[in-house]
Amino acid sequence: MIKTLKTFDLKNKTVLLRVDYNVPLDDEKVIDDFRIKQTLPTIQYCLESGAKLVIMSHLGRPKGKPDQKLSLMPVGEALADLLEMPIKFSSNCISEDSHDVTLGLKPGEIHMLENLRFYENEVKNDHDFSAQLAKHGDIFINDAFGTAHRSHASNVGIAKHFSRKGIGFLIENELNFLSKILSKPARPLTLVLGGAKIDSKIDLIDHYIGIADKILIGGGMAFTLLEARGINVGKSIVNKSKVSSAAELINKAKPRKNLFLPKDVICSSSIENDAGKTYDITKIPTGQMGLDIGPKTIESFSKHISDSETVIWNGPMGVFESDVFHNGTKSIAEHIASCTKEGLISIMGGGDTASALRKFKLESKMTHLSTGGGASIALLSGKKLPAMFALEV
Repeated sequence: MIKTLKTFDLKNKTVLLRVDYNVPLDDEKVIDDFRIKQTLPTIQYCLESGAKLVIMSHLGRPKGKPDQKLSLMPVGEALADLLEMPIKFSSNCISEDSHDVTLGLKPGEIHMLENLRFYENEVKNDHDFSAQLAKHGDIFINDAFGTAHRSHASNVGIAKHFSRKGIGFLIENELNFLSKILSKPARPLTLVLGGAKIDSKIDLIDHYIGIADKILIGGGMAFTLLEARGINVGKSIVNKSKVSSAAELINKAKPRKNLFLPKDVICSSSIENDAGKTYDITKIPTGQMGLDIGPKTIESFSKHISDSETVIWNGPMGVFESDVFHNGTKSIAEHIASCTKEGLISIMGGGDTASALRKFKLESKMTHLSTGGGASIALLSGKKLPAMFALEV
């Protein structure tokens, strides 16, 4: 059993809250505060319940040493603006000074710690580092769904140091919604996958071949599967080490006939080019790379989505950051949004999918937008999340 936030008496207690504030910055300013806003219900409940609050998170990949460009200071300022209150900040997570700041907190005050990944022992799940972090709280609450698939000191190792531990509202909502959908989805169930990397989604495809009614694959990951089918994909991105695994997936899906790949793609010789050309998937020139799905694929995928009752989507259909190669992702997103309005249950993965939806201002048009990309993939693949297992009592 995992305890939830409302299980605990928080009055005059210090709550150590792990969040996922891995948000994009530009010139030391937060440019997308979606993940911060999703934690506000948990934070506000703690403050209203008379707790003292210590918040910790990671940001980017500083490789175990301080990097001012990845400081959480701008994130703390953004949170302070949203809450309309001051926040204390420590530039060292485990120093005596930082522990003194925590000890001096009054109910209703917040102390934010610097980027956890400024310490190499965070990703090593080091016992001593997690013990030092644990000194910041009486109760440990994990509300970082985006890192729930990781085994790090701040979300797994730290749990061993607390008898009072549980999850915040964000994770509670994610688990409740996804578990309900996974246990008995409305059918037909369609899985839409994209993004550049196939390696993180091999297990997901394998798991859903026997579950999903249809699996639609676009994005860069599709080219590894296409090459496994013997198709020349030109300069398109291919993970050579996964071609044999991709071939196994294709063979496994043959009896069910539920795996669908692009029919055409928008190609260019470079991502930087300001124009692309549509090619049939079997006619990609040697010097060209596929950067978006083409109109025939959009039409085909849209029809499959229209025939569905539940759609799970993780990963863009192309290089959506570029105005030249964003049409596939935008078109599929708009069609899912339109079908959702008519009753479709649409579950969107985090990461790039969420970023694309926000770019096209469609995030509010979906049934559920997850805050975790890798975590949602792991959960949908039928895997246990290490950070959740650590909270079992």
